[in-house]
Formats: sequence, structure tokens, C-alpha cells
Amino acid sequence: MNFFVNQNIVIHQLRVEGISNSSVLQIGSAGIIKPLSNLYNTGTYTEPAPELGPPDTGEITPFVPLAPPT
Repeated sequence: MNFFVNQNIVIHQLRVEGISNSSVLQIGSAGIIKPLSNLYNTGTYTEPAPELGPPDTGEITPFVPLAPPT
């Protein structure tokens, strides 16, 4: 037996307090929601990355280059 559901949803305001990578925000109906997670090696790396250690200099260097303050 098949059920067909037709919906018309109008949302005037939607407030979401928080959402994370594993969250699902569903509006309306769904028969089945299947979780899917893919991990791809797009750089064709063959070994793990080296361990990250402190910089050799006495200065603190950020791992991500930041723009100077304005």
C-alpha cells in the first residue's frame, strides 16, 4: 500500500537556537531519513600528516594566517 502526502508549507519566521553537524532540521514529512557520512582522500595522501608541535621561535605564531588589526 502506498501513501502519497502533498503539502503546502508557508513559514513566516523560523528561529533555530543551535544546530550541529549531526543535526537534522526537518520541515514537513519524510518517509525515511537515512544518515550518510562520507570521508574522501581528495589529496591522494598515502601517510598521516606529521604531528603539530610548537614553533621553533620564541614568538607565538597562529596556525591560520590572520589579517592585522585595524
